[in-house]
Amino acid sequence: MTLAEKLCLTATFVFFMTGLLTGIWKYWSMARSPKAAAPRYVDIAHRSSLMYSFAAMLLGWLASHSAYPDWLNTLAALCALGFFALAIGTYVIHGVLRDTSNQLRKPHRLGSMTLPPWIVHGFMISLVVAEVGGSLILGAGAMMSVW
Repeated sequence: MTLAEKLCLTATFVFFMTGLLTGIWKYWSMARSPKAAAPRYVDIAHRSSLMYSFAAMLLGWLASHSAYPDWLNTLAALCALGFFALAIGTYVIHGVLRDTSNQLRKPHRLGSMTLPPWIVHGFMISLVVAEVGGSLILGAGAMMSVW
């Protein structure tokens, strides 16, 4: 098994367990709420963790079939998985802090702090480049191998 595959399998497990544990948090929040609703970012952390776990599994499968060298597959996987993890972490932080119902709404809040817009937009641009770029490299490598 290549390093890229190992990273993807590990991320699959970590993200899936995060999804299960945030599901408990979501249920607990709903049970204690008069509206039977969890805070928005608790719900988002739960759903995104589960979705990212399957995305990580898919990236591992693509890496296992990629015609590209292992170092490139590993770098691509690290970029995509790293930003998957950062996104989940951001959702968990907002869920704990209950500081926003939309992290992209201005002013950008993180607890009692206000973040400069360039930080949020820079992070989002980096996230898009890393997730799409990493996935594209692994997918293109698999397509080269298959076809």
